[in-house]
Amino acid sequence: MGLFSTTEFNSLDELFLHQLKDLYDAENRLTDALPKMAEKASHASLKNAFQNHLQETEKQVERLEMIFQSLGQESERVKCDAMVGLIAEGDDVINAKGDADVLDAALIAAAQRVEHYEMSGYGSARAFAQRLGNTYAAELLQQTLDEESAADEELTGIAERSVNPAAV
Repeated sequence: MGLFSTTEFNSLDELFLHQLKDLYDAENRLTDALPKMAEKASHASLKNAFQNHLQETEKQVERLEMIFQSLGQESERVKCDAMVGLIAEGDDVINAKGDADVLDAALIAAAQRVEHYEMSGYGSARAFAQRLGNTYAAELLQQTLDEESAADEELTGIAERSVNPAAV
């Protein structure tokens, strides 16, 4: 959703649905990006974290589809410009040359930007679902929010324990 978009929101229901479509696009884009990040990673723990998060991301896509279905809506994507940009930054790292440890640190930084964006998006969508009285959607969105937070913490741990010290 651009700053000067012509999109119009007249109800929280409309905004909630738009947020779901944006998240759906973001997660689908991420399923394409994570295998590339895993392939580029040189530390085994980082490679494994990316591969595991790909499996989680695929489940997160399914959860969004379940929410769409519960709302009687088609699973539809609205281009997530933020994820396009975040993935482009990740692609810059994937295509970069240099010290493998430093590149792993750069991959973690790029991945954590994605995680923080997703946590923000899922937190907002969950809040909207709660306000709308949709406990089913709120619970599914909270599940994903918890996974995104755990992924971020795992990346921090990998960075602090092995990648960043090796990159120095």
